[in-house]
Amino acid sequence: MKLMVSFSRKKVSEPIIARAVMDTGVLINVERARIEPTEGDVLIDVPDESARTVCMKMRELGATVSVLRDAIIRDEDECVDCGACISVCPQEAFSFDSDWKLSLDQPRCVLCGRCIQACPHGALSLQK
Repeated sequence: MKLMVSFSRKKVSEPIIARAVMDTGVLINVERARIEPTEGDVLIDVPDESARTVCMKMRELGATVSVLRDAIIRDEDECVDCGACISVCPQEAFSFDSDWKLSLDQPRCVLCGRCIQACPHGALSLQK
């Protein structure tokens, strides 16, 4: 399961991912990170059965956690299956199925946003 972990240096004073791994024993895969001097956001992937435990630990350590079930939302009415998103996705999350319809493999997505910028019809957006 994908989790977006946001934190500020005022609330978090230790390496929260390392502490969460040590305290829970759950292996955490960091898929994307944006770290600034005063705050940061980290997209992590954890086993579904451990998501609640990791969420609780991260919150205990001072972070804000959002569960991302479908990170990228595709508007079926706007999408014309042009494939512009396929060419820019670094994770190869988009592909064409056997009927040449656009297919999205959500677990591969790391929320880089390139597909959203490339979509000429505005058919893609981030989960709120």
